[in-house]
Formats: sequence, structure tokens, C-alpha cells
Amino acid sequence: MQTAGPSQPDLPAIPSKRYFTIGEVATLCDVKAHVLRYWEQEFDQIKPVKRNNRRYYQQQDVLIIRQIKSLLHDQGYTISGAKQWLVGDQSVDESARYKQLLKQTISELEEILKTLKSGR
Repeated sequence: MQTAGPSQPDLPAIPSKRYFTIGEVATLCDVKAHVLRYWEQEFDQIKPVKRNNRRYYQQQDVLIIRQIKSLLHDQGYTISGAKQWLVGDQSVDESARYKQLLKQTISELEEILKTLKSGR
């Protein structure tokens, strides 16, 4: 699996154990449990073992969840873009598109501000 940018030093180290509960993963990845359940539906890469109506995540699940969090929260990817990134399709550089759109929006807002200041 590829890595998305720098490691996340603010997150706790992942203990060396076989299975983690959803509460432990939520703490290790700094996301809410309901977000984890939603991401399970969206990302095929997250595959917790389900026993007795409980989820048990493995180390690779925790790493993938941290990767997804980085893509979505730190790098500004959409769910769709993060899915593409995780399967290796980085031909669509969403980050560059959003930066261009942001620059264009700022330029348009500056023009509006000039117009308002000139009193037209």
C-alpha cells in the first residue's frame, strides 16, 4: 500500500496485538465509531472480522483507516478520490483541481471586492 504524506505523529502507536475493538480503533485513529462503520461501507479495504455481532479490526485495518483519514481530513480528498487513490489510480489529481478552483474563487471574490469598494 502507498503512503499519503508524512506519518501522523499525533496519533498513538499501534499496540502489537492481533485484534482491536471498534472503540480501540476509534481512539488509535482519532475518529468516531460511527465514522468507522460508515467507512467500512465505503471502502472495500476495511474488513473487520465480525463475531457475535461485534467488529474486530486487525493491524492492517488500523493502518488503512489512518491512511483514509489522512486522505480525507489532511489532504482534502473526497470519498471517491480517496477510493481511487487507495487502488492506485492517481491519474486524477483532485488536490491540484481543488487548488485551482480555490485560486479561481479567490480571484473572483477579489474582483467583487474591488467593484464594491469602487462604488459601482
